[in-house]
Amino acid sequence: MKLLVQDDAIEVPRRPRGRPKLDDVAQIDTLLLDVALREFLAEGYGGTSLTRIVKIAGISKTTLYTRYPSKADLFAAICRRQIERFSAVTALRSPKGRLDLASGLEAYGNRTLEISLEGDLLHVNRLIYSESGRFPELGQAAAERTQLGIEDVSIFIRTCADAEGVPCRDPQAVAEAFIFMLRGWYVDVLLTNRHVSARDRQRWVANAVRTLLAGRAEW
Repeated sequence: MKLLVQDDAIEVPRRPRGRPKLDDVAQIDTLLLDVALREFLAEGYGGTSLTRIVKIAGISKTTLYTRYPSKADLFAAICRRQIERFSAVTALRSPKGRLDLASGLEAYGNRTLEISLEGDLLHVNRLIYSESGRFPELGQAAAERTQLGIEDVSIFIRTCADAEGVPCRDPQAVAEAFIFMLRGWYVDVLLTNRHVSARDRQRWVANAVRTLLAGRAEW
């Protein structure tokens, strides 16, 4: 699957000869992932050439393969970087104090859906859903990202259970249910390619959280 992306030139800095310094290594990694992301979105996963990536980035194949032995490893690194940049876990924390369970889940749900419906994260998700049937490694990358979300929400649920005096026998299972509720809605929006207003998204998240909490006594 090819996606239309903005055709902005990626500036390739000149590097001095010799062994790269730590700053140079970080710069190489950033450049490499920037170039790779652009190629994946423009050419699709199957159509992306590692040879072309190293040519555009101005690095050797050895430099690439030392960091990322395969195309799957390179794509997974892009997903990890997106997690670091756009993680919704910060929505579970408030500078004003601890969030209650409902408020925290609503904040997390709205944040994760908001960032997943815009920019490169949206394009990468479209790529994963369109090509994961032919390339199972894409599904694996998505599963790892999902698992991190489940772990974050599970910790929050356990913390709220202790603070609010409402026992939860299996926070992991509840977190899975919540994350997959969010994913189901997101995939429907993704596949139908429809625009959803912030107000409609917030209303849906509030209803989803309310439905989940209705069974809290059985958690």
